[in-house]
Amino acid sequence: MPEGPVRVKTREVPDVGRAPARHPEGMTVRTRTRRGPIAPVVTLLTALVLLPVAAAPVQGDPATVSESRERPGARSGPPARVVDEERTGPRQLDLTIRSPALAGSGKVRLLTPDGWDTRRPGDRWPVLYLLPDGSGDYRTYTDDHHVEEWPELRKTLVVVPGMPFYGFYTNWWNDGAGGAPAVETFHLDEVRTLLERDYGAGRRRAIAGQSQGGYGALMYAARRPGMFRAAASFGGYLHPLQYPEAVSGGAEYLGVPWRRIWGDPVRQRHIWQRNDPYYLAERLRGTRVHIAAGDGTPGALDPPGTEPDPEIPGLEDLAPLYPDEVISLTEAVMGDESRTVARRLQESGVHVTTHFHRGTHSPPYWGRELRRVLPMLLNP
Repeated sequence: MPEGPVRVKTREVPDVGRAPARHPEGMTVRTRTRRGPIAPVVTLLTALVLLPVAAAPVQGDPATVSESRERPGARSGPPARVVDEERTGPRQLDLTIRSPALAGSGKVRLLTPDGWDTRRPGDRWPVLYLLPDGSGDYRTYTDDHHVEEWPELRKTLVVVPGMPFYGFYTNWWNDGAGGAPAVETFHLDEVRTLLERDYGAGRRRAIAGQSQGGYGALMYAARRPGMFRAAASFGGYLHPLQYPEAVSGGAEYLGVPWRRIWGDPVRQRHIWQRNDPYYLAERLRGTRVHIAAGDGTPGALDPPGTEPDPEIPGLEDLAPLYPDEVISLTEAVMGDESRTVARRLQESGVHVTTHFHRGTHSPPYWGRELRRVLPMLLNP
């Protein structure tokens, strides 16, 4: 679909009323192809779920600070520190970080720029944060897109931070107690501080993400105004309250206790709103934003005979909203939410560009869109 006027379907959970249904954002977040048996993948992903039990409080941003006050169980721990470095390629350096925010360890993959190995004190490079899908796999962008080979990134420090599986780029509410996983704190306070102190990361930052990472990119830019000059989302879950089923259904399918993330979308609606880019649109003024998403129909990068998304209990509730030719209901939902947020950003005076197209919820589209928008990210 060519770029043009934003078309939106609106279906948001009311202030009071029914409990949320179910939808599979989590099921597709780390499925490298949606064309084979899903059970082994789900078994593997479920085994990767990390739900540690302590956290550091959020620093800095007023909205984040106010949220931390509702989490009496949150407490500070010792400073985060790098406990291991491993060179995994000519430009690849993998860090293991002991993280109070995660109550355990987290991984980060760096792609170092030209001249980094001979850097002197005070040398700094622009930084591009690339956020994985809901798998949280820090190897995603090199495994799927081979970004280490892209010449456009030779002068940039690329940071791919890992995340606990289905962590949703947020500090979990945990029934009001706070605690781990505090994903935002890990990424924006612990990781960022370490990289700027010891690894040559400068303060010219951009951020992008795919699927759940697209949500994270816009959320981080909104919750920390001015931290990122540009943000981009590819097939991102951008408006949780429009389809709360996309949180609850996939999480239930994979055994993730989704109410620990933000609570119930009715009873804890204020927490959902505080973690929904739609309601934080004005905080993105001054940040260049790009939003791309498919419509769920077969597109140019889907091989002939691409199978529909696997059936997930409860997903059928959303199927009647879309044409019969939609084979990726996940991307159709992500596309709707992306259009909703794009329109909201336009109305709020945010500099936003869009690319809405045919296609499914799969890595080939995310890699294409990332490369397409690199000029904006690297030169905002």
